[in-house]
Amino acid sequence: MPRATTRSEPEPRQSRPVQVAEAIKDWVVSEGLRPGDRLPSEPELMERFGRSKGTVREAMRVLEAQGLIKTRTGPGGGNFVHEVSARRAKGLLGNYFYFKDLSVRDIYQLRTALEPELAASLAGQLPETVLEQLAGIVSTYDAPATTLEEERDQHVNSLRFHAVLAQQSGNALLSFVIDFMVTMLADLTVIRELYALPNHELWSRGRDHQLRLIDALREGRSEDARAIMRSHMEGAWRMMADQETEIARRFMSV
Repeated sequence: MPRATTRSEPEPRQSRPVQVAEAIKDWVVSEGLRPGDRLPSEPELMERFGRSKGTVREAMRVLEAQGLIKTRTGPGGGNFVHEVSARRAKGLLGNYFYFKDLSVRDIYQLRTALEPELAASLAGQLPETVLEQLAGIVSTYDAPATTLEEERDQHVNSLRFHAVLAQQSGNALLSFVIDFMVTMLADLTVIRELYALPNHELWSRGRDHQLRLIDALREGRSEDARAIMRSHMEGAWRMMADQETEIARRFMSV
């Protein structure tokens, strides 16, 4: 019988290199260093943090693996502060969720809360080039798919529409979170073959919502943009969740 407890398991003790790596990150922030700035030399780091050469070197390897420093060799070389790319950050965060068994419902619950507000904030703010880019994406699924490959590509392209919108946000955190969710949903769609059940209603409703949303964004109708995106998210949530359930049922019955 498992023992009852109300206490969470303690965090594992960090190794010395990891402790030094965290201390270096704190120091970089406190000193206001920016991407491209050179870090102190190895002897200076050893003296500053009171650790051996081996520990400092391992700490630098930890930071390099995290994408936070870049090492250059040769004349003018050394260790430099490096900005983690959004792609790398999404990959690292995706690794965290790898064994979390995320579902379509999990992702849409958050998308439904955030994307209508994003749409409302962008109404009347987007340049015509971006609006044309969005319309161009929608044009790639002007007609229902006739093959599974087309069905897959249409699903992925319809999600790219939302990734482009996310990139327009002036809120870096909001932009990253929405873009990450779109990436996760695209991966789930392909990996679990959620496109393998052609769904004309999902295509038709999704395309209609996106076209109406472009008009609302162009005309600066903030409340309409919010309502259209909310309706879009709620409908897609229901239909994609049904797709996921049906695919799982078919797999279990094989």
